[in-house]
This record gives sequence, C-alpha cells and structure tokens, in this order.
Amino acid sequence: MFENLQDKFDRAFKVLKGQGQITEINVAETLKEVRRALLDADVNFKTAKEFTAKVKEEALGREVLTAVKPGQLMVKITQEELTKLMGGETEDINIKGNPAVILMSGLQGSGKTTFSGKLANYLKTKKGKKPLLVACDIYRPAAIDQLHVVGDSIGVEVYSDKENKNPVSISQAAIAHAKANGFNVVIVDTAGRLAIDEQMMAEIEEVKKAIQPSETLFVVDSMTGQDAVNTAKTFNERLDFDGVVLTKLDGDTRGGAALSIKSVVNKPIKFIGTGEKMDAIDVFHPNRMADRILGMGDVVSLVERAQEQYDEEAARKLQKKIQKNTFDFNDFLDQLNQIKKMGNVKDLLGMIPGMGKALRDVEIEDDAFKHVEAIIHSMTPAERQDHTIIDGSRRKRIAAGSGRSVQDVNKLIKQFEDTRKMMRVMTDKNKMASMARSMKGMKGIR
Repeated sequence: MFENLQDKFDRAFKVLKGQGQITEINVAETLKEVRRALLDADVNFKTAKEFTAKVKEEALGREVLTAVKPGQLMVKITQEELTKLMGGETEDINIKGNPAVILMSGLQGSGKTTFSGKLANYLKTKKGKKPLLVACDIYRPAAIDQLHVVGDSIGVEVYSDKENKNPVSISQAAIAHAKANGFNVVIVDTAGRLAIDEQMMAEIEEVKKAIQPSETLFVVDSMTGQDAVNTAKTFNERLDFDGVVLTKLDGDTRGGAALSIKSVVNKPIKFIGTGEKMDAIDVFHPNRMADRILGMGDVVSLVERAQEQYDEEAARKLQKKIQKNTFDFNDFLDQLNQIKKMGNVKDLLGMIPGMGKALRDVEIEDDAFKHVEAIIHSMTPAERQDHTIIDGSRRKRIAAGSGRSVQDVNKLIKQFEDTRKMMRVMTDKNKMASMARSMKGMKGIR
C-alpha cells in the first residue's frame, strides 16, 4: 500500500542528503517535492498546502543535533505531522449498550457488506462479543444472500426478512431478536446508496433515528481517492457518522483518502480493510500508518499479530524440543500454520523496516508456503519425525507425491536442518544469558 507515495517521499528527502544544516532554501525544495507527492496521491490541495506549511514551520524552528542529520530530522517531523493529519490518536469503536448497535453506511461497491462480516468476526474473536448481522439491503436480494454466506463462513447468525421491504422495521425487529437471544452487538448492513439520491439518504436517516446506534460507520473504497473524501463530507452532513472505514487498502491505492479524510470531515478513521479474507481487518493507528508511508515499517503491528497467535504452553513445549534437538517436520509445519494465520506474507514482511521497498517488485503468492506444505504432507509419519531416514529413494517418492522436483525436496531438508541449528544456537544463547543474569543477582546478594 502507498508504494508510489513512499517513492515520492524518498525522492523529496534526497534533497537534504549531504546537507550540513536545515535552511529555508533546502526546506523549500524538499517541501515542493512533498507537496507534489501529496497532490499526486490525490490529497486535497488545501490539505496538502496546510500540511507542508506546518512541516516548514516545525523544521525551521528545530535545533539540528550533531548526531542527527538534517534529512533524518525532516523525516521525523514529516512523520509527526502525517500522524496528526490522519487523526493523531487511535480511536476505538463504541460497543456500549445491551445490545450495542452499529449502523453501516456507504456507497455502492465500497465493500460494506464484506466489511460488516469482518467487523462481526473481529468483535467475536478479539473482543469476545456475540454479534448479530442484519441484512437491511432491501433492493438487492443477492446482498441478503451474500451476507448469509459471509455469516456462515465466520459462524455468526444473520437476521433477514426478504418479505419485508421496510429497513426501519427490519432493523427494529432484529434488535428485538438480539435482546431475546443474548446477542450483545447488532451490526446493521444497509443498502449502498449514492450521496445525490435524496430518497435513499432520507431512508438511512430514518433508520438511524429509529434504532439510535451507539456507532455509525461510513465505509469508503480507498482506491477512489479524493472522490471518497468528497462523498464522506456529504454523508457526514446528513448522518453525522462516528468514524470512517477504509477498504481495499491492499489494492493500487494512492493514499489520498487516508491522508485527507480526517482533516475534511473531522471524523476519525477507525478501521482499515486489507484483503478479502474475513480476518483482513486492522484497527487504524495513525502513527503506524505514517511509519509505513515513509518506509519505516510497522514492527508494533507485526508483534501484535504474532502475539495473537502465541500459545504460551505450546511455546514451552517447542522450546524443550529445540533444546533436546527433537524439533521435527511436524513442528515445522505447525510453525508455518502459525505464520499463515498472521496474514498475507508480503504484507507481514512489509512491516519490517526497509523490507517494503526491497520487496516492491517481488511477487509473493498469498499461499507462499503451499509447495513446502505439499512436500511435508508427502512424507510418512516416520519421515516427518526423523528426517535423517529420508534417503535417495524416499526423496524421489516424496518429490513425485508432492509434484515437486528432487532438488526442491533436497533444498527443503537442507533449510530445515539449518533452521534447527539456528534455533538450537539461539536457545543456548538465551540459556547462557539467563545464567549470567542469575549469577549477577547472586553476587548482589553476597
């Protein structure tokens, strides 16, 4: 995401490379490029102008420390101002109430129905809630069917009534159903509508007035750039929504919506959608997004995703196996599955500082491990447990069974052996460090 914008920012900061200090002249040159980068990303002209003015004011007012190069300071100031531009603080969703009611609004084709499912899955798995999805798109029968398919895929009930053509009464009946059956969150998926369609806009206003939602979210396709911001402004004037959801951030997005929308409608971005899968949803953190735009990675989000998949008891067992040198292909397969649960591999690698740019032109499949898994699944239980018994004839059989070459099998076994050695070394180092800390503590006792 934001690859073009990232490239243009890189070029802008090159102006300051090799400069001994920040001056009004080199700042002006840099910010000229920054403004151009923002406009190319479809950022509102007024927003781009105000942003660069703030960066200039900050840059010329800062003391350049000896240990900090002017270019580095400029990146830091830009990161701070980008964070402020996108909202500054992370805003949580309001799920107070019994049940809490969330009203989804947005344009046709914005990904609203899919995101409703993602939000339900997020609240169920991350917040421990029992959500109910409500199909209030009375104009497209396929939309009701789509929501049922989404609900079935995540194990969430969907309330619908195809005979009823009144979204107000459908949503009210759904809330009554939720109260009677122990659902503590109701997510109302409404029909996509055009901002210029007076009848449709009046209809969603009536729904909001009738159900009094604790949260109204506006879903917008981030690939539509400045048009998305203008539409958000129109919707906000009618609905006074609480937050914005940006979908399709994994696509060829220029970033204009993410950078402009907060300053134009003064409503926070609360979530982003980064793929088609039901777990491809992230809480929006302005500071982390600023880091990613500037090519600084997002280690915090990477660690959080890893922690979500972390099982303390399983980790202890794994450590013992590594120490005893009994880590086998079954364990290796388990670790691959843990990584896959964290999300798209290229997206994960892009969170590591410097990796996003390095992987720019590298094609990494969504299922990057499928060939490795095929080879392991072609092994017998005995071979997975003890890879040293895999001789030449066994390697040929494994290759044939997995549809890969013998060279691929050899390469995987070699990589597996190298991984085992590295894990053993790391575990031994941790043990040595722990012993050193203990001895140091004992000296303190004496």
